[in-house]
Amino acid sequence: MQEQKLSWLQALATYLKPRVMAMFFLGFSSGLPYLLVFSTLSAWLRDYGASRTVIGFFAWVGIIFSFKFILAPIIDSVPLPLLTRWMGKRRSWMLVAQIGLVAGLLYMSQLNPQLSLLAVAMASLWVALCSASQDVVIDAYRIEAVDKELQGAMAANYVFGYRVAVLISGAGALLVADQYSWTTSYISMAGFMAIGIITTFLIAEPDHQKVKQQAEVFQHDWVDKVLGSGEHGPLKEWLVRAVACPFIEFFQRNGRFSLVLLLFISIYLLSDIVMGIMANPFYLDLGFSKTDIAEIGKVFGFFCTIIGAYLGGLLVVKYGILRPLVLGAILLSVANLLFAHLAQVGPSKAWLAVVISADNISGGISNAVFIAFMSSLTNQAYTATQYALFSSLMKLPGKIIAGFSGVVVDAQGYSQFFVYSASLGVPAILLAAYLWHRGVGERESEAAAG
Repeated sequence: MQEQKLSWLQALATYLKPRVMAMFFLGFSSGLPYLLVFSTLSAWLRDYGASRTVIGFFAWVGIIFSFKFILAPIIDSVPLPLLTRWMGKRRSWMLVAQIGLVAGLLYMSQLNPQLSLLAVAMASLWVALCSASQDVVIDAYRIEAVDKELQGAMAANYVFGYRVAVLISGAGALLVADQYSWTTSYISMAGFMAIGIITTFLIAEPDHQKVKQQAEVFQHDWVDKVLGSGEHGPLKEWLVRAVACPFIEFFQRNGRFSLVLLLFISIYLLSDIVMGIMANPFYLDLGFSKTDIAEIGKVFGFFCTIIGAYLGGLLVVKYGILRPLVLGAILLSVANLLFAHLAQVGPSKAWLAVVISADNISGGISNAVFIAFMSSLTNQAYTATQYALFSSLMKLPGKIIAGFSGVVVDAQGYSQFFVYSASLGVPAILLAAYLWHRGVGERESEAAAG
């Protein structure tokens, strides 16, 4: 987490590095399936006459994305016959997940929800499983492929690709379905997966040899500690090596400070997540039309998010991770206060544009920096499993608290709600400042020792 001594031009040049550029296409591949088993799927089901109750049940498909940490130990430790030897640990799993996605989407394209609703549900679960697996392995590749200083740039390109894919699988898929058919729509989405597959063949596998040797020594010690010396079953040994050791290593490396890090991960995006669920109802209740929301909130907001993500990546390259981490936490809370101000101003398009730009730029910056921060906490011997733990934890408290957001709005109004959501960001700001101060102290100690 050392601060960088680079000019802005040198920082910008990091986006031209081949592995950084490749993250746009991998981000695209990661983002494409997401809406195809959520809002786009909901539109397809409703178009074929499915009830709202049935559509609501399909939301449970998304539970798979909350259990990436269960998939991660398998992806981290289990080689694929022939493929792993040919393509390497990450690229082989990436390819299998992508081929699974293509097969699942093509199968879905041939289904009629009126005649085979159960088959649609099973296919959706398969696509979600392959999508979650692809997310795990792409996250692992992103962390392992470059040094920590470039993680912000990698995250920015990933976010850009992901957002473009969401536009295509959301608005694009609906447009194709409207002009042609849902069959054509899902076939075309399966075709777009070729972008990820081609990228998988073109990128180089990270070097795992050094961390593999370190992991084997660490795992051997802990297998003996947990299971004792002597003979023990292969399943028990695998559970210790692949499931327990990634978590043991994290807590052993960071000691008691591990709890502070996990707490920080769980609250950093808290104010943004809690606010987000009420954004669209707020716009409508304030008097903005759906067209206003689409043009300013979605299209203009999309470009602001990309600007913020790239700016966040630049800040990480130039200043390291910790200072931009503090900035991101502050900006998220400030954006919430701007929403509170908009609630007082009323339906002003000019103020809506200001609020949307501030919210999306701050979100882009904070997400790119936060992804880089979480990436820096992983040990490359257990990249997939440790990062999956972090990514599962980072939204859980926010989702729980967000469930009460409507109660607060009904009781005290939007303006007060946004003030409350802004205040939820204060602990994250204080913890980010503490981490920065702690990092400065560690660098000073290292310099004095040297």
